[in-house]
Amino acid sequence: MSAVVISGTGLYQPPNIITNAELVASFNAYVAKYNAEHAAEIEAGTLTALSPSSVEFIEKASGIKQRYVIEKEGILDINRMYPRFEPRPDDQLSLMAEIAVDAAKKAMAAAGKEGKDIDAVICSSANMQRAYPAMAIEIQQAIGARGYGFDMNVACSAATFALEQAVNAVRSGSASCVLVVNPEITSAHQEWKDRDCHFIFGDVCTAVIVERADTATSKDQWEVLGSQLATQFSNNIRNNFGFMNRAEDSDPTARDKTFRQEGRKVFKEVVPVAAAHIEGQLTQLHIQPTDVRRYWLHQANSGMNQLVIRKLINAEPTQDVAPMILDEYANTASAGSIIAFHLHRGDLKAGDLGVICSFGAGYSVGSLVLRKR
Repeated sequence: MSAVVISGTGLYQPPNIITNAELVASFNAYVAKYNAEHAAEIEAGTLTALSPSSVEFIEKASGIKQRYVIEKEGILDINRMYPRFEPRPDDQLSLMAEIAVDAAKKAMAAAGKEGKDIDAVICSSANMQRAYPAMAIEIQQAIGARGYGFDMNVACSAATFALEQAVNAVRSGSASCVLVVNPEITSAHQEWKDRDCHFIFGDVCTAVIVERADTATSKDQWEVLGSQLATQFSNNIRNNFGFMNRAEDSDPTARDKTFRQEGRKVFKEVVPVAAAHIEGQLTQLHIQPTDVRRYWLHQANSGMNQLVIRKLINAEPTQDVAPMILDEYANTASAGSIIAFHLHRGDLKAGDLGVICSFGAGYSVGSLVLRKR
């Protein structure tokens, strides 16, 4: 049986940047407007005044300094505070497919592949633009791929979960070359009016080519030594937005049903789960955590990643051991660990070991152990 390799990656980066200073200025203007408009209710105790945000708060809480977004003006408009996208007719490529095709073509070029070489497409992200037809099938058509395509969603672990499906498809022979794309338009499911999370997310799309080693022609190949997935139910990260909402007659004044989390609980509970997951997988492969040259971790919180690495190697983490892209890209849901892999692998040598690991809502944890060929 041929080894399975990652032979190319691609990254779509949106054209617009929102700095923390811009975001805080907009958010605080909204807070002042809200508190003024509801002064009587706040004085009477029937409403709670909103608290302003700050650059210092954001950077201390997360390590994030900016984020890329597809559309900026709608987010910073205090009378709107979410992106403004133009609807597209059904015969036009959808926005999610558009950014996926951009990343896909870059990954295909890096791997030396054309559309006809790809016989499976997996589109995996935290939220899909629509229920059906599958985004993957639209992307499949746009790049001229063969075979089949399907969508999947495991929140911030969607990319690693999809990569295992791709690896298994190649190993089983149901596909020979799989494209995995992770289009994350997180700005559309971010609650920009919530101080606890208004700074977290950014937009992006990543793409990965997974194929048989004996068909790979790229000079940059990473053999997949193993993959491992785990889930454990938790209510601490949720997105309740969906097609059932309109049938529920919910309170129109209530907070919207998009992303929310109990951040402190998530930090406390996910870190040990992620560290134990990685250590357990490495043990099964007879690899010591200190033998791993680089860890490409999910990019949600700098403190969380640092603690995971400390637990694994019993030393202070460095950018060389566990590169962070969070400061520039913010949390990009499933794409974060793939961005880190895409941007921070060029200096590694043949035989070097690496781990891609994601963790998020579910709870879900997914990891792949790789070796540079």
